[in-house]
Amino acid sequence: MRAIRGRFAPSPTGSMHLGNAWAALLGWLAVRSQGGRMVLRIEDLDPERSRPEYMAGLLEDLAWLGLDWDEGPDKGGPYEPYVQSQRLALYDEALSRLAERGLVYPCYCTRKELRTAASAPHAGEEAPLYGGACRLLGAEERRKKERAGRRPAMRLRCPAESVSFTDLLHGRITVDPALTAGDFALRRSDGVHAYQLAVVVDDGAMDINLVVRGADLLSSTPAQVALFKLLGYAPPDFLHVPLLVDSMGVRLSKRHGSLEIRRLRMNGARPEAVLGYLAWKAGLMPELRSIKAYELLEPFNPARIPSRPLKVEDDAEYMILGA
Repeated sequence: MRAIRGRFAPSPTGSMHLGNAWAALLGWLAVRSQGGRMVLRIEDLDPERSRPEYMAGLLEDLAWLGLDWDEGPDKGGPYEPYVQSQRLALYDEALSRLAERGLVYPCYCTRKELRTAASAPHAGEEAPLYGGACRLLGAEERRKKERAGRRPAMRLRCPAESVSFTDLLHGRITVDPALTAGDFALRRSDGVHAYQLAVVVDDGAMDINLVVRGADLLSSTPAQVALFKLLGYAPPDFLHVPLLVDSMGVRLSKRHGSLEIRRLRMNGARPEAVLGYLAWKAGLMPELRSIKAYELLEPFNPARIPSRPLKVEDDAEYMILGA
């Protein structure tokens, strides 16, 4: 049997909230329950929102929760560096390899159309399928656009063929990414590498074979699987877990300030109470009670996790504080 290597890859664009801790816990359990190694990778490609203090806070919150890791920016490891902004040469090299095979072309469409390319997409926020306006531009047309001051993004000529991958909750999935993702961006016009490229290069280079993340990223997985194969990497197995949402059905985010891990800590919550609440929501415990992460390892079964979004109660902060 292959050794399991999983990762938690947060973006340092704000404080960790309950939804982030939810994904971190389930990812940690999926890896640790199989005796695997846990990798912590910081995805700080977004230069406008990433902050060193947020990165420090993420490490502190994860350690407080007891969700340890074997490799990461603070520990090093065989695949360092573990911070994306320090891995840009790897992304450039991967882009060059694709370009040499004629799989990349410049796109001169507006920055507004490409603005979200560097960030992981979320449910209801995916960019529309690219129509291929720049796919067949000739050399003279490209020079004309560049003389006019247009800087190109770089897009993948997405192969028109189906890909398959295994999701531990949703089963075997087969999709044609050319129909669902189109020619997706690999690098923005301002030079920032796109999420799709960076995450595939990092997971492939770090030998990650189990990826646990939110169900909002399920729609982007076929494109990533296609890119794994084009770059010569074996795609990992996936576990796309349901999102935690508020009483209105809106996914938890930084605007739910009372559910920030830092805030809960300051208000007197214990890590076992936070983990107990999350384990209860995941169906890993029949009742709400405090528990340590390692106590959840033996009974962990990803098939027991609900596939639908899970609502967080309006008084969740008080439930956690009282647990």
